Amino acid sequence: MYLFGIIDSLHKKFIYTSHRYQYDLLMTEKKTMFAFRIPIFLAALIIPVLSMGINQSYSEQMFVFVSNGEDGDITVMKLDPETGEMKMVEKVPAGPNVKHMALSPDHRFLYASIRSEPFSVVTYLINPETGNLNQLSKELLSHNMAYISVDQTGRYLFSVSYIDAKIAVNPIGLDGSVKSEPVQVISTGPNPHSILADQTNQFVYVPHLGNAQIKQFLFNESTGVLTPNDPEIVYTKDGSGPRHFDFSPNNRFVYVSNEMDGMVYSYKIDNMTGILTEMQRISAMPPNLSLESSTPSNGDGDGAPGMENGEVTTFGVADIHITPNGKWLYVSVRATNTITAFGVDIHSGNLTYIGSYDTEKIPRGINIDPRGNFVIAAGEESGHVSVHAINQVTGELKLLNRYESGKDPNWIEIVEFN
Repeated sequence: MYLFGIIDSLHKKFIYTSHRYQYDLLMTEKKTMFAFRIPIFLAALIIPVLSMGINQSYSEQMFVFVSNGEDGDITVMKLDPETGEMKMVEKVPAGPNVKHMALSPDHRFLYASIRSEPFSVVTYLINPETGNLNQLSKELLSHNMAYISVDQTGRYLFSVSYIDAKIAVNPIGLDGSVKSEPVQVISTGPNPHSILADQTNQFVYVPHLGNAQIKQFLFNESTGVLTPNDPEIVYTKDGSGPRHFDFSPNNRFVYVSNEMDGMVYSYKIDNMTGILTEMQRISAMPPNLSLESSTPSNGDGDGAPGMENGEVTTFGVADIHITPNGKWLYVSVRATNTITAFGVDIHSGNLTYIGSYDTEKIPRGINIDPRGNFVIAAGEESGHVSVHAINQVTGELKLLNRYESGKDPNWIEIVEFN
């Protein structure tokens, strides 16, 4: 104690004698302590802020998932949300003829439909920092499902069987895994091709390619049961082949791609009843284009149903997506290996043709990143995916780069973690 007292005394004397002015020793001590506390206080404020910035930067990750049917796996790529550059993360086993995929609303889980026997769905947990997929379960589905989606609560998986003309609802457990015992299986019209719930989770729609119909359902999110709306059916033009659809971000409009006649139909949603009212029909084909008859698909849900003479005129219009800001709509056209761009009037919902842009061979699936900067297309016969930059003023597309994915890439999901 005596030694500490001497040291303290010498320290005070040094402060006092070294100062330019002859302050009182007590005042010198107070000022010294105050000066010492300022940087500590500032550090206490700044370090957490810097840490938050570092953590936020680290956690802002965007990943692209591509199902490769022939390879039976899923390619995971990391996407730079500013430049559009992609880097391979991994390839994850799924199963032969893995096709359509869906994300859970909270982006924690990825679901993949296996369209080879035994027909099933694989549940993956997504690592938000690396994008790596960890398989949680693989459960049987009642049929060969061409399209799957998840309701807005994340508690139910919707699916449609193009071949067997079925609609199914399966429960999803608290751990994210799909349960094999369905809540409901509905026999429906020929070739149902997609199924989605609107943003309110009250209404579900199912385009039927085989009979030019869109079925409308009421959805009970407590029980998972679908009930036909009144009217149950919205009719499209005979031979149009309604395939996929997307909702406007404000949930006021629905846009449907028609595989066989190359048209996009626009509908207004009655947000009270869920009934669709047609507003517009517009071609997704490049101007002055004519196609000869072509052979239909092999029946796995890839194209139009077979005809008696084995031929049908189809433009092969496939996937359709709208940007998060609701300004631009993009449709893939397999017959021309192009992506068609439309401008969207966010007030009326009407579309205006912008142009058609070359992309991968047989672009079965396309998607738009969550920030609305890029359109990514999967070339079913090219084995690659291409990244197209969206001109934020005009909606035009510019090809940035191509990346190898695997054999038969067909569906794309994109997720961002903030």
